[in-house]
Amino acid sequence: MSGVETLGRVLPVVALRQRRGWLRRALRTGPLVCGSAILALVVIIALMAPILFPGNPNDMVDVPAQWPGESAATPLGTDSMGRDVAAGLAYGARVSLLVGISSAVIGLLIGTTVGAIGGYFGGWTDRILARLTIIFQTIPSFLLVIVIVTIATPSAAIIALAIGVASWPTVARLVRAQYRSLRAQDFVMAARSLGYSAPRIIVCEILPNALPPIVVTTSVMVANAILIEAGLSFLNLGDANLISWGSMIGDGRALLRTAWFLTALPGSAIALTVLSLNLIGDGLNEVLNPRAGKE
Repeated sequence: MSGVETLGRVLPVVALRQRRGWLRRALRTGPLVCGSAILALVVIIALMAPILFPGNPNDMVDVPAQWPGESAATPLGTDSMGRDVAAGLAYGARVSLLVGISSAVIGLLIGTTVGAIGGYFGGWTDRILARLTIIFQTIPSFLLVIVIVTIATPSAAIIALAIGVASWPTVARLVRAQYRSLRAQDFVMAARSLGYSAPRIIVCEILPNALPPIVVTTSVMVANAILIEAGLSFLNLGDANLISWGSMIGDGRALLRTAWFLTALPGSAIALTVLSLNLIGDGLNEVLNPRAGKE
């Protein structure tokens, strides 16, 4: 049996053992398990919202400003317009998660592309892209999102695009640092000697080795996007056709003294979801970088 055939049989076994080792560490990591359980609950509620609460969540279903527990039809009460608060929380989870995940994907695509190209090629390409990243970082993210959303018609798609455009510099700097440290490794030199093209080396060789910190950052990006979307909706800059946790907080501020639960419930939902994402980020950091948990 040749050395190539032996290597071809050994490498899949090693990869399988590594995946099993990551899975065992993940199941033993408290923050990751706890955060995943909370986020899974939020996702299940969001997916089952049309089943749990059929109809339009903006419809008036009972007496306005009804406290939780006063009516079996609306267990979490109603808002100032008589809408079911529980239905708003469920449908608001759909909007928040959709905007958070979509904006994170957009930010990852832009930031990874910019950081990978600059970090791999270096030279004037790296300098130009680094200056572009610095320019975007000098602009406050929330202010940039407000400007983009104000210029365009506020909608879930525009909000996700605006947050993604504002959040990519952090990813770009992280990916650039990873590529600068990995481009001189032996496996990259071997790929070049085999005649691999630059795009193939960037995507197929270096990117898989640079993924762990990117994965950890993704959870933080989703959490920040949910907070920014809530802030926009609170300022009446969200999608008027969709109900979200931020818009519920904005609608409830007029009754803050007499019906504080109208702001407390959606605010708690936001805090719980952001907490779960931060726990997932901390847990992934321990799993993908075992030395981090020992420091």
